[in-house]
Amino acid sequence: QVHVVESGGGLVQPGGSLRLSCVVSGAIFSFYVVEWYRQAPGKERGSVASIGSGGNTYYTASVEGRFTISRDDATNTVYLQMNSLQPEDTAVYYCRISNFRSQYWGQGTLVTVSE
Repeated sequence: QVHVVESGGGLVQPGGSLRLSCVVSGAIFSFYVVEWYRQAPGKERGSVASIGSGGNTYYTASVEGRFTISRDDATNTVYLQMNSLQPEDTAVYYCRISNFRSQYWGQGTLVTVSE
């Protein structure tokens, strides 16, 4: 059984940083694309960043230059380093792994950016 578990969320002041982690078990991690999504209150869930099995990355425009996604296949972990956080980054952040056959989601971790 595949498990996807996010951690690292919390309360941070504007301009601060957080690092989210996504740990995967029960799957051959290196075969999956890993993505971070976020969902703010009253808004749809949207993609934030992704990293392929070869290390290629994608960022949505609003986080480009502030967020960095990375993966460690040895520990089945993907990180999202978030710098220069702003109130509009407040959301529940979800990790999703996918390949051509399946996808799995984590339960999410809450990030709140506020004074």
